[in-house]
Amino acid sequence: MKKPLVFILNGINLNMFGRRDPAHYGTATLGDIDQRLTELAGELGLEVEFFQSNHEGDFVEKIHQIHFSEAAGVIVNAGAWTHYSYGLADALAILDVPVVEVHMSNVHAREEFRHFSVLSGVVKGSIAGFGVDSYLLALRAVAGLISKR
Repeated sequence: MKKPLVFILNGINLNMFGRRDPAHYGTATLGDIDQRLTELAGELGLEVEFFQSNHEGDFVEKIHQIHFSEAAGVIVNAGAWTHYSYGLADALAILDVPVVEVHMSNVHAREEFRHFSVLSGVVKGSIAGFGVDSYLLALRAVAGLISKR
């Protein structure tokens, strides 16, 4: 039997994890996060596919491709796009699989503009503030949502 496929989408500037503001984001690189997710996916009986872009149009195009794929779920960390990209929210709303929003830092304990997510209305839930564990918690949440479908 084919394992359910979960896409992990990382947006603008997130390729700089490990180098960018370690006080908020820690020292793990995006590659480190991907490795941890791959290991957990194996334990959960899932496949994961990763995508990162600093170009909003490419990010939206990837979401469109996911719509036509055999995806079972999506985890998205859109970075700063979270707070203003209605186009990205519209694209995510097209998906008919569970989508979980994730943030490494506690966005609610940071600058005021980070307190609001335009994505929150179109995702199943949001996880923030647990560093790399935010991603792992999101994968566990998506796995649970997939199993209920």
